[in-house]
Amino acid sequence: MPFSLLPKVIAPALTDVDGALLRRLGVELLMLDFDNTIVPYTTSVPTQEMAQWLDWAKCSGVQVCVVSNSRKERVKVFCRHYGIDCITHARKPFSQGIRQCLERYGIQARQAALVGDQIYTDVLGANRMGVTSILVSAIHNHNFWLKARHVLELPFIFAARNRRIPK
Repeated sequence: MPFSLLPKVIAPALTDVDGALLRRLGVELLMLDFDNTIVPYTTSVPTQEMAQWLDWAKCSGVQVCVVSNSRKERVKVFCRHYGIDCITHARKPFSQGIRQCLERYGIQARQAALVGDQIYTDVLGANRMGVTSILVSAIHNHNFWLKARHVLELPFIFAARNRRIPK
């Protein structure tokens, strides 16, 4: 399994991941991190733009599944409410949750992408499994530890700066 902390694609936000990008990447299965990718850690209510994007994603022809490290029930409740499949306790960057998602949908890694806000979990986990990694900006780094983690990720974001999609 390859070890890389560089995302394949950098997007400003999940809502900037569109059909054209997914077609160009050959994505048939889109795995989504939950906290700070879809909603902040502090709420389970998406913005109107995010709710519209989730509706679009479900109708896009690409299969969508939340793959979250969270153990909180709010992830499952959110996914049920929005009609999205989910896998919790994913243990990213380890392969468990990502592999489970690929097997559930019968999709090969090269046909899947994982979108998340963290390099050390989402990007590394996707890259280790051969899944296309898409890094998005965290919705809200509301505490010291999230801000510190982001500072530690900056060298990798800088190294992958040519992989940004325009906003």
